[in-house]
Amino acid sequence: MTTTDHRADDVRLQARAHAEDARDAMDAKRREAGDGIAGWVAERAAEWDLSGQDETTMQRQKFLWNALVDYWFRMEMDGWENLPESPVLLVGIHSGAPFVWDAWTVGVQWWRRFGQERPLHGTAHDALMAIPVIGRYFRAMGVLPAAPDAIATALAEGRDVALWPGGEVDSLRPWVERDEANLAGRKGFVKMAIRAGVPIVPIATVGGADAMPVLMRGDRLSRALRLDKILRLKVFPLAISLPWGIAPAALPQLPLPAKIRTRFMPAVEIDADPERADDDDYVNEKYEEVQASIQRGMDALARKRALPLFG
Repeated sequence: MTTTDHRADDVRLQARAHAEDARDAMDAKRREAGDGIAGWVAERAAEWDLSGQDETTMQRQKFLWNALVDYWFRMEMDGWENLPESPVLLVGIHSGAPFVWDAWTVGVQWWRRFGQERPLHGTAHDALMAIPVIGRYFRAMGVLPAAPDAIATALAEGRDVALWPGGEVDSLRPWVERDEANLAGRKGFVKMAIRAGVPIVPIATVGGADAMPVLMRGDRLSRALRLDKILRLKVFPLAISLPWGIAPAALPQLPLPAKIRTRFMPAVEIDADPERADDDDYVNEKYEEVQASIQRGMDALARKRALPLFG
């Protein structure tokens, strides 16, 4: 066995140990949530597994998704050559939460290209994973809660995971900021990649914000309604959507037609030395490198627009 093989084995053992620690920590955190709404959300979100996309579900809905991807969103996607071998942590930005069409379309395009040979696990907020019907559908699509235990376990088992660290701050940014990469200063994904020993692939995308243009974020309204405490939602935005017109972005809605362009950027290599996760300067450096890569990709994709809206 070569030195490289030994190192790879050490990284896999490190990743599995980290996953076990993450599961223990999240179990304790969920127990502390109590019996109220927060406890119910935590308990529901903890129900995840690594079975990936349900093939029957994907086959049944593929004609709808194919039409949306190819004709409604007229999606262009490139950069496949930048994907290293599994596992990788894909990190991107998205628009229009809770209906993040530019995130769903990545998952559908991935499935169309790889099928069951290389499953991809997207991630979603605990509140979405907890809702009975929506959560069940998300799980059938292979989605995991955006929690350290689920992500660490998936990476340790050799699965690719897509993460949108900016969460609601990113996905509900105002339409005028639609071409700005915003990971909200959340750097946990860098530490996750270090401890899992995997590279980070930045995902650049533009156009998704046109499917539901956000007019205002609603930071103060979220605090007034205590949504930041109950559901960890820091914003309560108003958006333009069908069929409501101007309304809360959380209402069920139909997407406006949009031209979505997405690109996998070159992988950012990460030092697998676990001590690097405690090196703030290194973590900041890699965070900025990923965010800057996403921004470069978005700038390039935005230059392809033929029209200022839906272009």
